[in-house]
Amino acid sequence: MVYVAVGATDLRKSINGLALLVEEQFELNLFGGSLFAFCNRRRDLVKILYWDGSGFCLWMKRLGTGLLSLARGRRGGHGDERTGVELAAQRSLM
Repeated sequence: MVYVAVGATDLRKSINGLALLVEEQFELNLFGGSLFAFCNRRRDLVKILYWDGSGFCLWMKRLGTGLLSLARGRRGGHGDERTGVELAAQRSLM
């Protein structure tokens, strides 16, 4: 499962800060094999947090050109439901 935080996240956070967001604000299991994606306010940077069974991995990608674009879907449990992606939050993260 892939969870994408809706809105902007302060991407100065690293593994510990992003893991805390997942556990406390989203109330999701960090250790279930899911990926947790976070985007910055300008939408030119994404971080993905993942537990690989022995430790956390944190991937980061900064776009050279363009912006990340997430199409809106219908309202669902924790956020908007999109094809292949379940969103984990309805509010912006700061």
